[in-house]
Amino acid sequence: MFRVKVPATTANLGPGFDSLGLAFKLYSYFTFKKSDKPLIITGCEEKYQNENNLVYYSFKKTFEYMNLPLMNVEINIESSVPVCRGLGSSATCIVGGVLGASILSGKNLPMEEIFKICNSIEGHPDNIAPALFGGLTVSLVENDIPYTVKYNISKDLNFYVFIPEFELSTEKARNVLPKEISFKDGIYNISRTGVLLKALELGDEKLIKISLSDKLHQQYRLPLIDESSEIIKICNSNNVLGTVISGAGPTLLGITKNSNLINEIFSQVKLLNNNWKIKKLDVDFSGTIIEYL
Repeated sequence: MFRVKVPATTANLGPGFDSLGLAFKLYSYFTFKKSDKPLIITGCEEKYQNENNLVYYSFKKTFEYMNLPLMNVEINIESSVPVCRGLGSSATCIVGGVLGASILSGKNLPMEEIFKICNSIEGHPDNIAPALFGGLTVSLVENDIPYTVKYNISKDLNFYVFIPEFELSTEKARNVLPKEISFKDGIYNISRTGVLLKALELGDEKLIKISLSDKLHQQYRLPLIDESSEIIKICNSNNVLGTVISGAGPTLLGITKNSNLINEIFSQVKLLNNNWKIKKLDVDFSGTIIEYL
């Protein structure tokens, strides 16, 4: 019996649409063992305890990839990563299911193949890469093969997530995006993404503040997130360097050098209607870990 520990992630970081990702010390745990029954799932809500569970779906897809007969399995899920909130919950499930199948089958596929399978299920590597490898990642896909590189990040920076009580599906958040963008907007985001990576490494407050802006997705998605403008105003008034949508939302991500932000803005945030929770999350540099029990 073994357990797969997968970190939560944030994607995009403003201008890095579908390419930038960052892992946090907030985890999902997936325990696998052989079973006498075709499928047993425990630990999650009853509505997810079936063959449509994303962990099991990914498990099956991996057996198909390995061209092996599907094994009976018991899966226990313990997750602190909220569902449909823009913190990579689907990526944790996919990584957990793929690695679970790889190890339980005895194949122990190399991480490059694990990354490829996960990306084929998720459809883009922005959350998958940091979930697997940890830290700050930039990813691309060439001929259906994903590639990723890691960047350093300043220890002076603090990351805060603002999580509302409502969900927002990735599909809905993608449906509001334009089918085409202008040449000017493309240049705007490319330049800021390049600068942002170095600014995060240096902890350069001025450059981080400038380079977190975006013209590809946030202006279309923010109206879907009730009270997002209020959260951004509160953050701006407390010298947060930038507040961006985490993944597809509705969670917002604030970056600052202030390590005491929660105490300073809690009284303002609690007056809002959507029961926003604020968490300070440390960066996870390790990525997914296999624990043998």
